[in-house]
Amino acid sequence: MLKLLMSLVFLIPVCFSSSSWWMVQATLFLMTFVFMSLSMHSTFFVGLSYYLGCDVLSYGLILLSFWICVLMVMASEAVFRYNTHRGFFLLMIVLLLGLLYCTFGAMNLFMFYLFFESSLIPTLFLILGWGYQPERLQAGVYLLFYTLLASLPLLVALFYLGDEQSSLFMSLCVGTNLSHVVCYAALIMAFLVKMPMFLVHLWLPKAHVEAPVSGSMILAGVLLKLGGYGLLRVFKVLSLSGLVYNFIWVGVSLVGGVLVSFICLRQTDLKALIAYSSVAHMGIVLGGLMTMSYWGFCGSFTLMIAHGLCSSGLFCLANISYERLGSRSLLINRGLMNFMPSMTLWWFLLSSCNMAAPPSLNLLSEISLLNSLVGWTWVTMVMLAFLSFFSAAYTLYLYSYSQHGKIYSGLYSCAMGYTREYLLLFLHWFPLNLLILKSEPCMLWL
Repeated sequence: MLKLLMSLVFLIPVCFSSSSWWMVQATLFLMTFVFMSLSMHSTFFVGLSYYLGCDVLSYGLILLSFWICVLMVMASEAVFRYNTHRGFFLLMIVLLLGLLYCTFGAMNLFMFYLFFESSLIPTLFLILGWGYQPERLQAGVYLLFYTLLASLPLLVALFYLGDEQSSLFMSLCVGTNLSHVVCYAALIMAFLVKMPMFLVHLWLPKAHVEAPVSGSMILAGVLLKLGGYGLLRVFKVLSLSGLVYNFIWVGVSLVGGVLVSFICLRQTDLKALIAYSSVAHMGIVLGGLMTMSYWGFCGSFTLMIAHGLCSSGLFCLANISYERLGSRSLLINRGLMNFMPSMTLWWFLLSSCNMAAPPSLNLLSEISLLNSLVGWTWVTMVMLAFLSFFSAAYTLYLYSYSQHGKIYSGLYSCAMGYTREYLLLFLHWFPLNLLILKSEPCMLWL
């Protein structure tokens, strides 16, 4: 584990060299494949080095972090072209990747907490430094306060757990069964905000709308998954309390998912629509997690991976349109099939993945989550039917409204995408549809 971390540390000085952009991109790509070659089939921590280890759960999310960070550099061509502090930009990406690597690799709950919170700082700098509007300050404050306010009780609960158990190592805390309701709420609240659960989700659309494309990609692709990963880890400590109180969160997340789907149907901002669709997807992930069943855990992990690739790709597409037309509004981004015909294919492919069409990984995970929730209680069928239907409805609204119809601005020209953009979108879509052929690591990791 440490060898890749040291490689990232040695990459920091490279960020400020003259040919840094290509060197960092190529090195991260190489490191992704090096990490991929460590075939991981263990449900225990392996590859141990000091406080870092890796099991199947960590492996999938670390790989996703590497992949998304490579694609972030590829998507942020404008930073390179206009040289807006590109050295610091690359530094932020490398730092963020290092912190995410440590977060997912940490075997100690306190170490996990430390890196979990630290990953906020580079994200905040990305939004404040390379965002588009002055409102990004407000978005940054929202992001910071929502996350930090919910995280303080988590710290106190971890100290209490450490006092009870005399250890904070995840493997040693399994089966502790803290039955205190306050401790239960404190341990999971930070992760519910990070996911985000409906009612504490307001920071997410704000952050997405103000963030640059790289910020949106890492936020949707990996940072939301920290919440789900944290819950998967702490439920090994909270198994008894979870069985008693989890019905509350299942109700909130499923009803919230449906309400957020309605909000999606009223959006006119491309980025806001994709951001709210993330909240709806995370609602069903949370519902599956809270059933505490085998299907629920495996399905939620798989949907986290699938959603990370899919929503990141959609944010890339929104940015490609934004760079050409200078607006994110759906009222202006109309009739793009006339303007960028070759991009319409990618809009279709990623939109179909977003509505869980076969053969995407989303389909596999949503079937698994539906199975777990209906097995838990058949009452959830009503909400799940609404959620599935409206998920397809707002995705279709996004696709048809942006691609079909008459082009708004009176442009009778045609814009081709760059090869870089096609490669970028292919690298989002290909793993998403390839992984369904090798789904055992996602679905059989428990």
